[in-house]
Amino acid sequence: MKCKINRNAAKVLKDMLSQEGAEGKMVRVIITQNHGDHGHYDVILDDATENDEIVETDKGINVLLDKRESLLDGVWIQYFHVPEEGFFITNPSTGFLEK
Repeated sequence: MKCKINRNAAKVLKDMLSQEGAEGKMVRVIITQNHGDHGHYDVILDDATENDEIVETDKGINVLLDKRESLLDGVWIQYFHVPEEGFFITNPSTGFLEK
């Protein structure tokens, strides 16, 4: 499985991982809505399970992706400050986006 992260997202995710109570947690991409051919995504901090693949990114952050969810393979986690601050998660292989 593959996952890309932009520089802004890496900074925000590293900050999340350094917060009190996040010890031992990892970044997980979840599907909040599955429309069959595309999904809507979010990120949370979570523990690894036997269904996860730990994907190492080029920004030094490991991301948990559930191997049973094909819509997670190839996600791109971006964070933008304008026009609205927040994560923007897409999967270019499906042609759709969200958060």
